Amino acid sequence: MTDAPRPASDTATPAMVSQHPCPECGGHLEWNPQAQNLRCPYCGTTAPWSPGAAPDRPDAIAEQDLLEALRHPAGGRGWVAERYEVQCENCRAISVFDAQRTAQRCDFCGSPAIVAHEGGTEAITPQSILPFKVSDGQIRDRIRQWYGSRWFAPNLLKTAALTDTLHGIYLPYWTFDAHASAQWQAEAGHHYTTTESYRDSHGNPQTRQVQHTRWERAAGSVQHFFDDALVPGTVGVHTALLRRIEPFPTTTDLRPYSPEFVRGWTVERYQIDLGQAAKVNEGDMDAALRSLCIRQIPGDTWRNLSMQRQYRGRTFKHVLVPVWLVSYTYGAKVYQIVANGYTGTLAGERPYSGVKIALAVLAALLVLALVLIVGQDA
Repeated sequence: MTDAPRPASDTATPAMVSQHPCPECGGHLEWNPQAQNLRCPYCGTTAPWSPGAAPDRPDAIAEQDLLEALRHPAGGRGWVAERYEVQCENCRAISVFDAQRTAQRCDFCGSPAIVAHEGGTEAITPQSILPFKVSDGQIRDRIRQWYGSRWFAPNLLKTAALTDTLHGIYLPYWTFDAHASAQWQAEAGHHYTTTESYRDSHGNPQTRQVQHTRWERAAGSVQHFFDDALVPGTVGVHTALLRRIEPFPTTTDLRPYSPEFVRGWTVERYQIDLGQAAKVNEGDMDAALRSLCIRQIPGDTWRNLSMQRQYRGRTFKHVLVPVWLVSYTYGAKVYQIVANGYTGTLAGERPYSGVKIALAVLAALLVLALVLIVGQDA
């Protein structure tokens, strides 16, 4: 397939793209996770990163009022002006590239079926970013170790050079803050035992301890502050894997968005929008509050819990977080291995070898048979 066409309207703006030219060759400096500085991809010159005038504002990483944003959705803040979008017709992920790059295949599923995507100016653009900290070399070593520890993986998987498909991607995330309060009522159960007399099968009198539960009404309240609760906005990376490599330290290590961080990297545009993410966040908070209420219930067990909760001061941020991704096809299924680009935490999916599992079961049955034979002889 030919390179995906670039919309003519998505041209680079010098004010944003040319903030940090290379002092040696004039190329655009890019963020390098191994050096933790800007590096020129053409001549290798390294330069310290310093934020531009706009990202350096004190309010550059500010919490946004959720209710206000839902009532009056905001458009872009200049981010898309220097980039263009393509959408995969297979997995539906939308990737955002800088003006100097083209795409041949989808970074998320490997499909060549990618087409230009319009409409990026309507998206809420990120104002902060968690830059890559763990290099691709470190992640390749960890993935090889992960492969080697998968006992029931097909041999072909262990010998394949799957790390060749490793991509560094910035994924869209939403973070939410809220002050929560809840009132709860439940029945608390307190166990106690009594001694019961009975006769065994031979008619002899016996005694036994019998457990009973005494139920009492209980009530209480919970106060909690949710700080930067995470909700992924991606459809390109499997959510279950992302949850296993969280958290991303968005409460402490975020930086104001600057184009140098994403130049040369793939960025996924969110498809879980703010309204959807807010509903997911509300469900997560409800579950967390319920657990906090359960911890307060006295006694040994409980039943009939009811909870009335209220959320105040809900705010959000739209951020980009770094992920290293390997996507490969085995049989008819696409598998993914992901690593947190800041902490290095890794999680993956893999196929299973039916032959290896069958041999393991057979070996276990043989061992069991030998144990039974030895036991009979003894």
